[in-house]
Amino acid sequence: MKHQFEPFWWSWFSAGGTLSALVLPVVMMIFGISVPFGWIDDPEYDKLKSLIAPVSSRILIFICISLSLLHWAHRFRFTLYDGLQLQHLNRSLAILCYGSAILISLFAGYVLWNF
Repeated sequence: MKHQFEPFWWSWFSAGGTLSALVLPVVMMIFGISVPFGWIDDPEYDKLKSLIAPVSSRILIFICISLSLLHWAHRFRFTLYDGLQLQHLNRSLAILCYGSAILISLFAGYVLWNF
């Protein structure tokens, strides 16, 4: 019997999409609109650094980054698979998309850990 990994990847896709939909608009509103238009004061470097300093904050940031990247990987894989009709490259697309998401997540974890 052939193992199917689709439910595994779909669960990460769903978690990443939900988290991205809840967190990223708030971050974009604060740093992309409110600060540039002067609605709120620029956050000071020391204050931002103190927010990221606790390990729990870095873990949450890592989770947000990783789940968003896995969401992207799944969406991009199926865009190439269905949209561009690249069914013959299914395994290569999966390795490329999920592998790059995992590698970038590991790099983000490294940067956050050494912060």
